[in-house]
Amino acid sequence: MLEKIRLENVLFIDIETVPEHEHYFQLDHETQDLFAQKTAYQRKGEIEAEDFYDRAGIWAEFGKIVCISAGFFTFRNDVRHFRVTSFFGEEEKILRDFSNLLNNHFGQPQHILCGHNAKEFDIPYIARRMIINGVPLPGKLNLFGKKPWEVPHLDTMELWKFGDYKSFTSLKLLTKILGIPSPKDDIDGSEVAHVYYIAKDIDRIVTYCEKDVVATAQILLRFRREELLVDDEVVHV
Repeated sequence: MLEKIRLENVLFIDIETVPEHEHYFQLDHETQDLFAQKTAYQRKGEIEAEDFYDRAGIWAEFGKIVCISAGFFTFRNDVRHFRVTSFFGEEEKILRDFSNLLNNHFGQPQHILCGHNAKEFDIPYIARRMIINGVPLPGKLNLFGKKPWEVPHLDTMELWKFGDYKSFTSLKLLTKILGIPSPKDDIDGSEVAHVYYIAKDIDRIVTYCEKDVVATAQILLRFRREELLVDDEVVHV
């Protein structure tokens, strides 16, 4: 089935998130209590909620999106390119710009979204933050009433599971075992908040996010037994 999908119809995505506020004390008391309740299982009573706040970016209720990167294949006269672009800045604008991309260029029935662990993280996170920010959900993210086989999403981690639902395989591990250059050669997800709030280096985050998009595209190519992208084929726009 994967071989039957036209690569031009796939939009590869990745997001980077951080806590919505830099410091825990910037939350009102009710939100602090709600954060403590939300994270009680992960903390297991061993860590105070305040000391756990640096991980708040993984929850859409307490985090925000600082970058969405997207990539897609183009073929012209048998020449293959992979074009990557990013949306960053104010979160509402990021979400509206990404929604416009989906509605105007990847909104047809044949179009598919693809990411690594995207079904569990990126896609629901984007949808939740759109609702919070009052941004209308584009058709590709509006899953209400859709049957599982009607959902236009591919997940490279899910593909690798082959039905093994207890397994989690990171993007870094999967690229390593598939012989794909690792995208994790600078920062990792745990460092994004520090780079955003302390170093204030959004360009570094964008570069990191775009590398993950390219890596995800490479994984799909390996699943299809096709040649990997080389640097000259990747175009940043």
